[in-house]
Amino acid sequence: MKSWISRPVPGLPGSLPPLRLFDTALGHVVELKPQAEQSMYVCGITPYDATHMGHAASYVAFDLLNRAWRDAGVRVAYVQNVTDIDDPLLERANATGVDWRDLAASQIELFHTDMDALNVLAPDHYIGAVEAIPDIVPAIEKLIDDGVAYRVQGTDGEPDGDVYYDVELAGKHSSATDAWTLGDVSGLGESEMLALFAERGGDPGRPGKRQALDPLLWRVARDGEPSWPGASLGDGRPGWHIECTVIAQKYLPAPFTVQGGGSDLVFPHHEMGAGPAYSLAHVPLARHYAHAGMVGLDGEKMSKSKGNLVLVSKLRAAGEEPAAIRLAILAHHYRSDWTWTEEGFTAAKDRLATWREAVRKAPAGSAAPLLAAMRSELANDLNAPGAVAAVDQWAESVLSADAAGASEADGTLLTDAVNALLGVELQR
Repeated sequence: MKSWISRPVPGLPGSLPPLRLFDTALGHVVELKPQAEQSMYVCGITPYDATHMGHAASYVAFDLLNRAWRDAGVRVAYVQNVTDIDDPLLERANATGVDWRDLAASQIELFHTDMDALNVLAPDHYIGAVEAIPDIVPAIEKLIDDGVAYRVQGTDGEPDGDVYYDVELAGKHSSATDAWTLGDVSGLGESEMLALFAERGGDPGRPGKRQALDPLLWRVARDGEPSWPGASLGDGRPGWHIECTVIAQKYLPAPFTVQGGGSDLVFPHHEMGAGPAYSLAHVPLARHYAHAGMVGLDGEKMSKSKGNLVLVSKLRAAGEEPAAIRLAILAHHYRSDWTWTEEGFTAAKDRLATWREAVRKAPAGSAAPLLAAMRSELANDLNAPGAVAAVDQWAESVLSADAAGASEADGTLLTDAVNALLGVELQR
């Protein structure tokens, strides 16, 4: 599947200090091991209603990580999926009378234009669940052969053959110190897991499952639903979690550096992706797990199910500048939960105008210290608000001093720095 095309990232003198990042699974900030190539997998959209501000904030967060690594002089291998077949997509298609394929295609295209507008760097591999099915099927067959996946008998008119991953048995089969057991990624207890599993697409009450928390790997064909050849599994379609596991293992090293996504993906999605990954390859899926906070509106989490969405595309259609939208996001630390407000967006637009004015008046010698300050903040767990504050302070001092004689070289360096590190374009 084609992704959008990244705009060039300006090169800067020097490089970012060693990067420290909060690891969700460990519960504290760690220094990422320096290496010539870093790798990350960021979970993509289910394309039935893209792109709300929660999506945008998550992808901007991991775009900061991508940019920080690149500024440190390392290559970045980046993979993102698209869950282009899943129950929510089919439900929305049925409710609106639109073919699910047309709905997915339209929302994927909209997502691409939103990401391009927000200056988010494109992944190296952008893979749909449907195109990954030929890789997913043999992976599930291997899990069955190894005894950590099983078929369930149909009940209440449902067909036989749905395949589930046995989380308890898989954990018992894991003997190495870095092996996966249920709870390793999320740190949650069983009661918390059960509640979230039911809320976030799981089926804890499904008859015939060995454990309530066992996730679906393969859903055999039902009348009226799309399905694909599944070899010994029978026709059907993949479950949600195994999709990301298989795509990541195909296109990234094992283990890759960072698994990223919104904090609502910690459980069950990232937990249930890590288990089959270890069962398949006997190494962890990722070295580190990082998660972006949730974005709210009017005191509630922004979500498709609630319908309280601020859409990037609608803001753009209303004539709002994408650089200001991105800057409104960067005012909040990526791990924090925050609320989108008109006041915050107005402040971002004012900030953008102030920065542009200050860059035109940049004094000679002022760029290098500011660049160092921005890098220091970003190296500290991607502290974008700290980097933004550093530019604010610099801009305030420039505009209040009313110094004579601007330096074109410093103005250019600062424009490039804000673009390369924060992804905010000061040139129109």
